[in-house]
Amino acid sequence: MTVAYIVSSELISASSQLPSNLNRSKLVHSLVSSFGLLKKVRPVRPTPASREALAEYHSGDYLDVLLRTPPEPSALHGLDHDNPVFPALSVYATLVAGAALTAVKTLGVVDIAIAWDGGRHHAQKSTASGYCYVADCILAILAIRRVKELDAPRSRVMYIDLDLHFSDAVSQAFYRQSSVMTLSIHHTAPGFYPPSPLATLQHPDQPGFDPFALSIPLQRGASANTYARIWPLVQKAIQIFSPSHMVIQCGVDALAGDPHAVMNWSLPARQDGSLGYYIQHLLHDFPGKKVLLGGGGYNSPNAARAWAYLTSIAVEEPLADDVDIPLDHLFFPLYAPSFTLDIPKGNMQDQNTPEYLTSLLQTFEDVIFPALQASLPLSTKIS
Repeated sequence: MTVAYIVSSELISASSQLPSNLNRSKLVHSLVSSFGLLKKVRPVRPTPASREALAEYHSGDYLDVLLRTPPEPSALHGLDHDNPVFPALSVYATLVAGAALTAVKTLGVVDIAIAWDGGRHHAQKSTASGYCYVADCILAILAIRRVKELDAPRSRVMYIDLDLHFSDAVSQAFYRQSSVMTLSIHHTAPGFYPPSPLATLQHPDQPGFDPFALSIPLQRGASANTYARIWPLVQKAIQIFSPSHMVIQCGVDALAGDPHAVMNWSLPARQDGSLGYYIQHLLHDFPGKKVLLGGGGYNSPNAARAWAYLTSIAVEEPLADDVDIPLDHLFFPLYAPSFTLDIPKGNMQDQNTPEYLTSLLQTFEDVIFPALQASLPLSTKIS
């Protein structure tokens, strides 16, 4: 498989100024380079998104504020508190959105495109939210839908979100649009961000049920064992919907060691249900073009570990999880005490009981999947 990797010094510099993830971008791309992975991909410089391109989703009044230089706070537009303005904000917004749009453009010549600085799934049409200033996920999906290909004249896009937090903005943006399916695997609970009725397990009897906006809510402490139990749901959703393209948000704040300390997910693909297992199978078991985006992840060395490892999976040369961090990596001391690539699970108790998971699986099999199947055009239904 051929892989495009979206990166530039300008993108790294701007993304490293993101207040919620200071210098994370530097760690990620430096580690990818130190492992020699840039020699196995097609590095592509992102073209900054124009105002017109951003306006495919964002409102004009929000763009007036977002692109202003120097930046100024605006509580009306969410540019305060969790989403403070910073000097590189306008450059960051145009480059992160541009990276996702560039990734989509490269799909004409590659099978997989990676933009680790993206995955900003909380950004709303007219406000910043949840550390997200620009809706690159949404813009990427919209761009895919505009592409007309001989083998897929009507693109069907499946968005899969692996972040700790629910993909509220993306799920809302494509609500009740049968050409886009959103599937979010996340934690949700009263008071846990983001609050949304779509974050809970949906049921056809509920008002507003949309079989193309699916959620798999997990309890605290979810480990690879729990993710392995729900993997058949992901498989079946893909098989029923039969997408021409997938956009996969690879947020890593559900991994063990993240400061949120909510989930207990592990990395190596050799373990059924791990993050690596998910990406390996999503990329290589299903047809169609794929875009990999970043997302949450507030332990920066672990984010670099994870995305470097997922890059190696994309190029079909997976790194050993016990491989040493290269000594020439600029940020080598930050990987103490193990100085290896692995992110093992911790000691957190998995609160996803067999009873809870059985109920979740039965709800999908008995009511959600039949409703999805019934909502598809006849030509796309599976027998």
